[in-house]
Amino acid sequence: MRLPSSVAGLALLALSSGAAFAQAAYPLAFDNCGFTVDLGAAPKRVVTIKSTATEMLLALGLEDRIVGIAFQDGPAPEPWSATAANLQVLSDKLPSQEVVLEVEPDFVYGGWESNFAADGAGERATLAGLGVNTYVSPAACRSIKPAKLTFDELFDEIAEVGLIFEATTAADTLIAAQKAELAAIAPDTRGLTALWYSSGTKAPYVGAGSNAPAMIMEALGLNNIMSGVDDGWVAASWEAVVDANPDVIVLVDATWNSAEQKKKLLAENPITSQLNAVVNERYLILPFPASEAGVRNVGATADMAAQLAALSF
Repeated sequence: MRLPSSVAGLALLALSSGAAFAQAAYPLAFDNCGFTVDLGAAPKRVVTIKSTATEMLLALGLEDRIVGIAFQDGPAPEPWSATAANLQVLSDKLPSQEVVLEVEPDFVYGGWESNFAADGAGERATLAGLGVNTYVSPAACRSIKPAKLTFDELFDEIAEVGLIFEATTAADTLIAAQKAELAAIAPDTRGLTALWYSSGTKAPYVGAGSNAPAMIMEALGLNNIMSGVDDGWVAASWEAVVDANPDVIVLVDATWNSAEQKKKLLAENPITSQLNAVVNERYLILPFPASEAGVRNVGATADMAAQLAALSF
C-alpha cells in the first residue's frame, strides 16, 4: 500500500492488504509527486481540474467542498451527473491562476501534474505561498515517475483522498465496492491481442505498458501490443499497428475524437482497413474520462469485459 513518505500526527490502522487509512489528526504533511503538502485542516474550498479529480470527490460525497471545476473531459455519469451539472465551471480548458484564485480555494486537486504550470493553474510552490494547497493524482506524476499502475495503487489514491478530506468511511466503502466489482470480472482466456487507440489521425496515440490502459487490458486478459513501452501512452505508427494486427481495438470515445470517428478513419485508411479487428468490427469502447486513472476504471473494465465476451471470433 502506498503511504505518504512523511506524515505528521497521523494514526494508522494495522497495515495489511487493502487496509484503509485511519482518520487524520491534523496538522498533516505528506509527499505528493515529490512536493510536500502541509495541511492544517481538511480542505473546505476545492477547485478540481480534469474529470478524474472531480469524479473522485463526487464518488466520496464531497461535492459540497467543490467551489469550481475546470478542464473536464466529458460529462459525469450517473449517479453524479445531476450534481456535477450544478458545479461552477471555471474554464472549459486549463484555467489560469487568476481564474482559480477568484473563487478563493484552499485546495486545488489536479488530474495531471502539468495542470500546475505558470501558464496554467499556477505552480505548486506559488500557490502554497498564497495559502492554497495542491494535490496531483499519483498515477499522473511526472516529476517522479510513478510505478506501473495497479488497481491497488488506484485504491490507495481513494484512501489517501479520503484521509485528506476526513472521509475515510466513504473511502473504505467505495474501495470495498470496487474490489468486489473487480473480483467478479473474469479475464478472457482466448489469448487475444489488443490495441488501445486513444487519439490521433496521422499517427495513433496509444496505450502503452504502465498506466490505466495497461492495467485495464491486463484485467480483461488482453495482450497489449504496446506493452513493451514503459510509459502510459505513446505515439506509435500505423505501420506498427498493421504489423501487430491486433485481434481487438479499444476505442476511447472523446468529444473531440469520438469512437465513431475512429471507426471511420480505420475503415477508410488503406493502411488499417484490412486489419482483422477493423474488417470484423471487433471494438471495445469506453468514454475518455474512464480511460485515465480514477474511480471510473473498475466500472469501465466491467463494461468492457461484457463487450469482449459478446465479440465473435
